Amino acid sequence: MGKRRAICASLLSPCLLAVSLAVAFVPAGGRCQSAPSGLPPGVYAAEQDYKLALAGIYALDADHAAVIARVSHLGYSYSIFRFDRLSGTLTWDPANPSGSALSAKVETASIASNVKGFGEQLAGDDFLKARAFPEATFVSSAFRQTGLRAGKVDGTFGLLGKTKPVTFDVELVGAGKGLTGQPRIGITARTTIDPVDFGLPPLLGPSIEIVADVEFVRTP
Repeated sequence: MGKRRAICASLLSPCLLAVSLAVAFVPAGGRCQSAPSGLPPGVYAAEQDYKLALAGIYALDADHAAVIARVSHLGYSYSIFRFDRLSGTLTWDPANPSGSALSAKVETASIASNVKGFGEQLAGDDFLKARAFPEATFVSSAFRQTGLRAGKVDGTFGLLGKTKPVTFDVELVGAGKGLTGQPRIGITARTTIDPVDFGLPPLLGPSIEIVADVEFVRTP
């Protein structure tokens, strides 16, 4: 069973891509319902309007970003794996979202599991081979709006020496001035991948769900 879990998790790396999606932001009016009230001076709650993220170059905020992969556990439930060490750059212009560009990386050794020692096993030479392939990468090729707060981000994902086209469904969570007055934007991105496409074992199902929650902040 432990070995099956490990194989399962190795399929997760594609989650890295998820990071890349942070750019298909689409407009919607109104304040984010979950935004807290009574914030101290200089701290700004987000609104559901991508135009509040002004044009410029944005860096992924590693303190507010994570990627998870949901992998079927023999059809009984889903095992959850998480990647926490991410980096990326977004070139963004709310006047021309389709002209945006994104590149992102995820450290494969950062995989974590709630089973003690399992993350290290998955990062090892039998699965993700983190020493030989320390990063999974994503480079965007197109941004498409599909709804008021929804879009798709197409691009190329690299893992274990292989590259494949990937498309993420992206939902705007919020945008605004953030904690320091610098423009900030946050999204949730989802996709599914076929592990076989990346040379991974065809585990307990034909697909793995990847979910990324990411914030980007504009650089000075």
